[in-house]
Amino acid sequence: MNIIKNKMIYFIISIAVILIGIGFMAFNYSNGNGLFNFDIQFIGGTSITANNLGEGFSNDDISNIISEVINEEGQIQRVGDTSVNIKTKSLDDTQITDIKNKIREKYGIEDNTIEVTTISATISGEMQEKAFLAVAVSCIAMLIYVSLRFRDFKIGASCIIALLHDALIVLACYAIFRIPLNNSFIAAILTVLGYSINASIVIFDRLRENKRRLGSRDSENVMNISIKQSMRRSLYTSLTTFFTILALYIFGVQSVKEFALPIVVGIICGTYSSVFLAGSLWYIFDSFKKGPKRSR
Repeated sequence: MNIIKNKMIYFIISIAVILIGIGFMAFNYSNGNGLFNFDIQFIGGTSITANNLGEGFSNDDISNIISEVINEEGQIQRVGDTSVNIKTKSLDDTQITDIKNKIREKYGIEDNTIEVTTISATISGEMQEKAFLAVAVSCIAMLIYVSLRFRDFKIGASCIIALLHDALIVLACYAIFRIPLNNSFIAAILTVLGYSINASIVIFDRLRENKRRLGSRDSENVMNISIKQSMRRSLYTSLTTFFTILALYIFGVQSVKEFALPIVVGIICGTYSSVFLAGSLWYIFDSFKKGPKRSR
């Protein structure tokens, strides 16, 4: 399998997946649903958690209560068997009191079983900035680290482009499956980036060793050999992590599922980018630096 020779196929596959994600974002936006399903941590709003409702309650009943007060259904999420979390636009004290009273009357619960949290637009704006800053700083730090470790900026640039690819794929996952974009997004994206860079470093470590041992060979052969030698390790490591996170997604509660699914997708695309993209990008940069081969 000559990965470098077939690099354009892998590039096209990645671009196609990213374009599908962008297409879903555009579709959601055109329908008035926003590019992503932003949670209140990112856009501001009110969160109401009602506990001890009993196993017989339904999301439709809760939605009807919310509609009576604010003429909107809100975002209703069942938590366990007897609790529900309601997320809406920012509500005033009167609206919050009305909702709490209606829930208390319908389900016969105490007032102290209902928790209310309000996040202002200013705080949510700061969350968006910090999320972007966290990803940007981590990418810059990894670029510097990898470039210094291998003393080759081309390797650092290749790894960062592969990481940006992974980030875009994870964002596409959030857009396609309408996963709430909240605090767990920052943790998920940084986890995926850290996992992906580790897999890429393994391949480039092998490249460094092979360049010393097979220095007379051209870059394409050395890169192909390096990828093949480290592919089994990368796949086995990825599968181990993949099955662990998949189990969390299958058996976890809704909040855990929303965190696990992007990481499952990230593990897949991170392994793909490390094996099929990072080395190919390095080869392109290396060929560009050397220039076209001259015939003797």
